[in-house]
Amino acid sequence: MRCNGITRDAVAAAPCFRDVADKAYDLLHGRVWAGHNIVRFDVPRIREAFIEIGRPPPEPKGMIDTLPLLTQRFGRRAGDMKMASLANYFGLGRQKHRSLDDVRMNLEVLKYCATVLFLEASLPEVLIVENLVGTITRSKTDGATSPEVKKLEANMSPDSSKRQRIVSQVDGLTTDQDNQESVDLATNGGSSDLISHVEEMKLDAFVQMDVSFSGFLEPDDVSTECIKISASPSYQFNRRTLIKHKDSLLHLCCAGLNIQFGVGTKFLDTAGRQKFNMLVDIPENLSKVLEFCDNQAQRFLQDSGTTSEWRPLIKKYGYVNRPTVRLNIPTTASSDAPPYSTDIYQKGPSGNIQKLAFSKVDAAELDSLFVRGNRLDAFFSLEIYDYQQNAGIRLVAKRLVVHSK
Repeated sequence: MRCNGITRDAVAAAPCFRDVADKAYDLLHGRVWAGHNIVRFDVPRIREAFIEIGRPPPEPKGMIDTLPLLTQRFGRRAGDMKMASLANYFGLGRQKHRSLDDVRMNLEVLKYCATVLFLEASLPEVLIVENLVGTITRSKTDGATSPEVKKLEANMSPDSSKRQRIVSQVDGLTTDQDNQESVDLATNGGSSDLISHVEEMKLDAFVQMDVSFSGFLEPDDVSTECIKISASPSYQFNRRTLIKHKDSLLHLCCAGLNIQFGVGTKFLDTAGRQKFNMLVDIPENLSKVLEFCDNQAQRFLQDSGTTSEWRPLIKKYGYVNRPTVRLNIPTTASSDAPPYSTDIYQKGPSGNIQKLAFSKVDAAELDSLFVRGNRLDAFFSLEIYDYQQNAGIRLVAKRLVVHSK
């Protein structure tokens, strides 16, 4: 028996994930996801489970990950910041490692941390203020900021506001914010920000490049030594080949890609729907990662016996042979769902980001948005295909943020 009380007999009698996937999707999709360390652990596991049964994974409306939030605001005074350590620090008992019990404990830990920070800021003469990150001191003679403070403030994001609701520091794109004056963390920043976050858990539809895209890696965060190609065991008769990085599906993100050619519409999918894609320039670090994946995937399929012609992922254009790739924007079959499975945003000159709503599939509308010379930030997955004697890697856009001029 495991520490959470789950036995082998209980696992054997439990339904397969495929049998409960619909209920799990309805429960998760479009909701706010909250938990401790869910950005690095739970979210990738959810995505993998749905992808392995050939289903699109649910996408959250927003996410609250208390691990990066509390690590930044509360500091490591409770040790390794694991849920069990935080619960022990506040005397909340043992972690039961069951979903509902852990959620209740997670909320209690968050409330206790917020309370401590609030009291430390309100009663500094009574309570010893423990620093959030490291020792912060200010000169009492000339008011100059110490080097430690300067370094910390340079790496800090601006304060929370009614417009900016950053709930969790996740890997992904960050929005440009208006310059704001620095705040003394010991008297204001730590507690007030955390209290503000707790009060604002009713999230807007758009939360700072949130959540489901937190598992997307920038090219410099990818180690090619950790990239593996494997066939999913769930696909015995229609094998699905996966690209993994450290045992998780590889998803990539890259900011500031230059659109070389706008939306192309000359291809159709197997259902006869238009296939939308665009050609973008890519930087050298992304090119190296994709080229490695391309070579590994080609070798894997050839070793598996495929006779299909391999279509290279990267194409080079111009006198300088700049590397380019195509980003695909899939359409959906359901009339009740948005026409595109890609989330598309527009970033204005001021840095404000707005999610775009589409009522129907419209090639002209997309073409007017993705104009040659514009830049975009892309979050995309890598999907290996082997169909009708053609094989290769397709880059499927999950989120695109277009920079308007």
